[in-house]
Amino acid sequence: GNYANILDEMYATWRAENSLTQADIETQRKTEFEYQPLISISIPLYNTRIDFFKPIMDAIIGQTYSNFELCLVDGSDNDYLGKYIEKNYPDDGRIKYVKLEKNLGIAGNTNAALALATGDFIGFTDHDDLITADAMFYIAQALNNDNTIQALYSDEDKIDMDGREYFLPHFKSDFNLDLLCSHNYITHLFVVRADIVRASGGILSEFDGAQDHDFDLRVLEKCNNIYHIPKILYHWRMVEGSTSMT
Repeated sequence: GNYANILDEMYATWRAENSLTQADIETQRKTEFEYQPLISISIPLYNTRIDFFKPIMDAIIGQTYSNFELCLVDGSDNDYLGKYIEKNYPDDGRIKYVKLEKNLGIAGNTNAALALATGDFIGFTDHDDLITADAMFYIAQALNNDNTIQALYSDEDKIDMDGREYFLPHFKSDFNLDLLCSHNYITHLFVVRADIVRASGGILSEFDGAQDHDFDLRVLEKCNNIYHIPKILYHWRMVEGSTSMT
């Protein structure tokens, strides 16, 4: 227990020194990239709690790089999420929302969200996680530095149910196929060129539970320039009963 506490304290100190400042946000907002890729973020929704939905929506709408679209496909039992979007983001044309007639499962819902995407690059986040306000900025920056990049992934950490505690940072290696074959170290944030995502055939339902790992392997075998952004751009929420707890 003590060792874990020490690590948590060390990470809290690191975060305090490395987190996004208001000055960073303003500088990023003013940055004009020569290449402005449209980035589609696809999120499958299913009975998503509003106290999880609001933070992910605010995090995406508040991005410092603004050329993105948010593709939401909702397999929930009713349409409370659609009503929430209508009320809180009535005029944001970057939000695409589709209510499914029935829940298609994680693979089906994700593929339906994928079908909405019209961007040059497609990324996926889970409906109860968070991305940092500068996530899209660093994707765009990397693509401006090297326009042959086909896939990008970032570092990540975990957050608690309340979104107050940040812990278990995962500072990843640059692309390592052997490591990826042994376990899915890439997870989030993961963004891939749209044509490669489509050519891969999307998420396969027979791999539910490990669908991300299967998808990553199938997509990345089509890529020869895979870039690791060495920054924590994704907060994975430790929700009871989710795969993040195992």
